Amino acid sequence: MNINSLISKTYIFSNKKLTAVAVLGVLLGMSVYIFMNCLLVGFDRTSNASVFRNTSHIRVYKDDEISRVLPENKAGNFIIINPKVVPDNNTIINPKLILATILKQKEVTVAAPQVNASVFYNNGKSQISGIAAGINPDEANLMYDIKSFMVEGKYDLLKSNPNGIIIGSGIAEKMNVEVGDNINLTSSRGVNRTFKLIGIFKTNNSAVDKTKSYINLASSQQLLKEGNSYITDINVNVTDPETAGDMAKKLTQITGYKAEGWKEANETLMAANKMRKLIISFVSLTILLVAGFGIYNILNMTVSQKINDIAILKAIGFKGKDVIRIFVMQAISIGIMGVIGGIILATVLITILKTVYLGGDIGYFPIDYEPVKYIQGIVIGLGITFFAGYIPAKKAAGIDPVEIFRK
Repeated sequence: MNINSLISKTYIFSNKKLTAVAVLGVLLGMSVYIFMNCLLVGFDRTSNASVFRNTSHIRVYKDDEISRVLPENKAGNFIIINPKVVPDNNTIINPKLILATILKQKEVTVAAPQVNASVFYNNGKSQISGIAAGINPDEANLMYDIKSFMVEGKYDLLKSNPNGIIIGSGIAEKMNVEVGDNINLTSSRGVNRTFKLIGIFKTNNSAVDKTKSYINLASSQQLLKEGNSYITDINVNVTDPETAGDMAKKLTQITGYKAEGWKEANETLMAANKMRKLIISFVSLTILLVAGFGIYNILNMTVSQKINDIAILKAIGFKGKDVIRIFVMQAISIGIMGVIGGIILATVLITILKTVYLGGDIGYFPIDYEPVKYIQGIVIGLGITFFAGYIPAKKAAGIDPVEIFRK
């Protein structure tokens, strides 16, 4: 150990109370930073998983068209001046070719056609309005993992039963039906058809659970009096959901149909997530900065108290950079002790919270050990403690020993 390190070590242990306070500040700041950011990642992961139970990464569909203002005629008059939605069929033309084109993209993992039919669920005098989603069972399960949130019945029966239907738990509760019962559906085109209830799902999204059901693609086409080429939506999943926005723009250009990313379709949820991230990041960083400010104050005080020692050191040949090393080493030592303590405390807190059972679909508290957040915390924590030590060290390095001895 060189002389600079020995002097730095002496300063650390000569005033144990101040050192302990500085270490405690970094420890608390570091543990809160890691804990809060791991919590944030857990919340985001759970929130996205909930969204993807009912929403694909990208939805390709035919958007409503607005009539355009006609150009002026020779007399300078407009023939139509109020744009209106043009009533038109919302089907995708040649869906098999569009589907094949989408599947050729290397980023696409799953693409599945879907037909949504507005229906009334009828059981006795009970009648509920909702949406019957016509799907190919295997592709839909690959996209939404429907089996994972089935609470009754067997999803696979939908493949072998063209009259089968899987409904949300809210519909089942309101209509007081069980697996094996019959439910009559009336579509917006006036078609009545009876389905056999083969399963009940629960997404914990009441808007979905109280309105949505899954039936076979052919059944939904029949409810709308359409043929087997009638497709209203093509749902697409990609390898990285965060790139869905860019991929949606690409699919719009390739297919000529409107492609909408999941973030665009859930703008309110995304805004709430963004606000939560900003608040948590601000709070955790503020705590770390306060801890760094504490180290700065303590080292600044040490420089004032040891000013005569520093003057002697410089008088006997220590250079300014040696003085900087002494105080920066002191700050980094405090930072390392605080960071290690903060990592241990954050890990203990996460371990405890992971065992807390919230119930419902969420299950255990959505938090886990996130290596990236640990590394971020270590880098930011040591960075703040370095600068908290460097500023007073720079001041100490500029001390003129002659002026100190004259006082």
